[in-house]
Amino acid sequence: MNTILPRRNSKRIHVGSIPIGGGAPIVVQSMANTDTRDWRATVEQIRRLEEAGCQLVRVAVVDEEAVQQLGRIRRNIGVPLIADIHFDHRLALGAIREGVDGLRLNPGNIGGRDRVARVAAAALERQVPIRIGVNSGSIEKELLARDGHPTPEAMVESALKHVQLLEDEGFDLIKISLKSSSVLDTIASYRLLSGKTDYPLHLGVTEAGTVVDGAVKSALGIGLLLLEGIGDTLRVSLTSDPEEEIPVAYSILRSLGLRHRGVELISCPTCGRTEMELIPLVQKADKILRKIRTPLKVAIMGCVVNGPGEAREADVGIAGGRGSGILFKKGELVEKIPQKDLLTRLLAEVESMTGEKLHGKGPQDQQP
Repeated sequence: MNTILPRRNSKRIHVGSIPIGGGAPIVVQSMANTDTRDWRATVEQIRRLEEAGCQLVRVAVVDEEAVQQLGRIRRNIGVPLIADIHFDHRLALGAIREGVDGLRLNPGNIGGRDRVARVAAAALERQVPIRIGVNSGSIEKELLARDGHPTPEAMVESALKHVQLLEDEGFDLIKISLKSSSVLDTIASYRLLSGKTDYPLHLGVTEAGTVVDGAVKSALGIGLLLLEGIGDTLRVSLTSDPEEEIPVAYSILRSLGLRHRGVELISCPTCGRTEMELIPLVQKADKILRKIRTPLKVAIMGCVVNGPGEAREADVGIAGGRGSGILFKKGELVEKIPQKDLLTRLLAEVESMTGEKLHGKGPQDQQP
């Protein structure tokens, strides 16, 4: 039984060629952590993000030198580019001139109304959407003084005030995010905002932490909102290489049946019955299988007794025993294989089933 609530009816905008809101598939994005002034390093990282499945990428624009690299970066990547701007409206104008596909800023911190008007006019002329990004750490002082801390109510009020600044200039190509390091405050903020506007919403739990903590917080915060039909784009924020964010994002979406991309890896937690080095085998397989884009359920089990039955719904898998193991499909045994060849045989089967090549697969990747 599908218990996901109907998607919230939001306005449709486009960031480059990517539709957002209005029933479009939920979009996965990330942010480069390179120095944008180093355009080569930034392009290299964005290309890795593209390969991982990132659909939109954001870069920090800290000064005019960074602005000057945006056009070069944009021409050398295959996904829409969003410029992250704070405090200086001239950087936003420069980013628009350089051809970025979107801006992330707070209209309230780039100067007075005349400066907001200039940015809004330039963005409207080029059809460049603006994401109003409110973080719990950047709430206006008067709201903090009133509430004592960055409450969900204060975050929503801040966002709507910034929306009004843009709407006053006739600009409505808007996306909104409300991010807190608190999962509960994040959920409460989006729930409150979702009933007050129909602009598309970008989901995320900010400063979520390390890979483990960040993945857990994001899965809870983003996942619960998606379950309620709230959210049009998302970013999983991790204190790690940004490429690590993408598989977590797709795992959240896949678990809710909202997007189906790449391999869902099923593996047993191991026990005293396990007679092979399963953990390093699974870790290597996970790294290699991230290259696959075709939806596929793959199982790696450590017991030939229960493995196939426990992973019966997998498309393909292996189960290892003492010195040997089996390859199975849909829980049915296909062939017996020497233990040292299990991963090699599994990867070959995945290539055959998907038509995709797992490049860079060498002998060092084949054995645990």
